[in-house]
Amino acid sequence: MSFLTPPLLLLLLLLRGLTWSQAADGAQVHWKPPWEQLGVVDVTIALASCFTCCLLPAGWVLSHLDNYKKRE
Repeated sequence: MSFLTPPLLLLLLLLRGLTWSQAADGAQVHWKPPWEQLGVVDVTIALASCFTCCLLPAGWVLSHLDNYKKRE
């Protein structure tokens, strides 16, 4: 998984109207529902970013597995 995925997801959630707060007794996450429903563009961006960050690197490694097995 890319190191940029968690910050990007947090940024998307914060931009959509969700809040992150910490309580005095420890780190707790409190979420509020968004003001409006997610649209087609939002869902498309989320799925494309998940595909790009998670599935493409895994596919690259699996497709080049024979190259990684060779000793040079």
